[in-house]
Amino acid sequence: MNKATTQSISPIPIFDTLEQLHGNRIELALPDQLKSVSPKFQKDYQLAQTFLYSYRGSPATFNSYRRDIERLLQWTWFFKETALNQLKREDIEEFIDFCQKPPKTWLGLKNTPRFLEFEGERMPNPEWRPFVVTVTKKEYKDGKEADIKDYQLTQSALQSIFAILSSFFNFLIQEDYAEINPVAQMRQKSKYLRKQQHKQIIRRLTELQWGYVIETAELLADKNPAEHERTLFIMQSLFAMYLRISELSASPRWTPQMGDFTKDTDGHWWFTTVGKGNKERMISVSDDMLEALKRYRRALGFSPLPAPGDTTPLIMKNKGLGAITSTRMVRKIVQFCFDQSIHRLREDGFHEEAESLMSATVHWLRHTGISEDVKHRPREHVRDDAGHSSSAITDRYIDVEMRARHASARKKKIKPE
Repeated sequence: MNKATTQSISPIPIFDTLEQLHGNRIELALPDQLKSVSPKFQKDYQLAQTFLYSYRGSPATFNSYRRDIERLLQWTWFFKETALNQLKREDIEEFIDFCQKPPKTWLGLKNTPRFLEFEGERMPNPEWRPFVVTVTKKEYKDGKEADIKDYQLTQSALQSIFAILSSFFNFLIQEDYAEINPVAQMRQKSKYLRKQQHKQIIRRLTELQWGYVIETAELLADKNPAEHERTLFIMQSLFAMYLRISELSASPRWTPQMGDFTKDTDGHWWFTTVGKGNKERMISVSDDMLEALKRYRRALGFSPLPAPGDTTPLIMKNKGLGAITSTRMVRKIVQFCFDQSIHRLREDGFHEEAESLMSATVHWLRHTGISEDVKHRPREHVRDDAGHSSSAITDRYIDVEMRARHASARKKKIKPE
């Protein structure tokens, strides 16, 4: 296929949302939107769908895997015009190069749904693209618009591609469809992935920023309890229990409930959640967090503490019954609190702190909570509450060495005295 032809290809979505998959049913034939694809790729499609469906217990993981598997299939079918089991090491290197510089027809300027509902049918969205150019929250607020020429594949995105594709090809080998894992055969991943010799900086709020954020949440709750007692509880939970956004919203695998707060025989309170990798963990509930729960429940008209087995959703919709099922809604709630905090910081003259808070995301609250606790709690306790797989991950939040290192360098002179 010549370059002019490949540059004009407009990709179409292959896999719909997790919610659109029906039970354990895997489609045996290519869907309507892929009828133009050669029948020889049908096995690719079936196995890819089976592989993705195995991650249905974790919507976030499913979405990440779908993104990179879909890109690979698009490139393999339309550019290489070959099947997955024919790919070699050099083909994967070519694919990585392609991901770093995709054709303009593969780039979008905003996230759009893969499929749209039309007369009761799911139809491919012509606006969808496999790669999206984004701008930061601060840039967006400053009026900057996304531009195709600014596209860049980050190091974390590259690492994700390598990990996901390697897992996928191992699956194809297990299914007797592929003989080799071309990703594992790559000897020079280092030309794509940079090695870090420094300790990665954890993105989190400063003490001043967090003070303003939690105070803002309290002011909002006092002013409009019907709407913002929930806001306050969400901010408290994300910080005090290091929760991820996916651990607050309901999903097919887990719905956080009031009864997930339980008291043991020693009178200690715990919160049970299901995190990354569909792993259940118990989080120790501090006295302050327990008081936060009591305030939240009273605002809802409940008794101060839940009874065992209480199935009431932990985070409910403001209008109507039921749990919040959208992480986007939780982000919106947190962002509103951030925005109000930024305004208050500016009013009080803390312009630099307000400026940096504009870049904050929901996940920064988890990082902030962990970073504060490792200052005075045993790291093993923080590790288990946070759900870290090893103490090495928790160690990244310990800044003692970094602070000492910077202090020793601070008064270095350039010009002799």
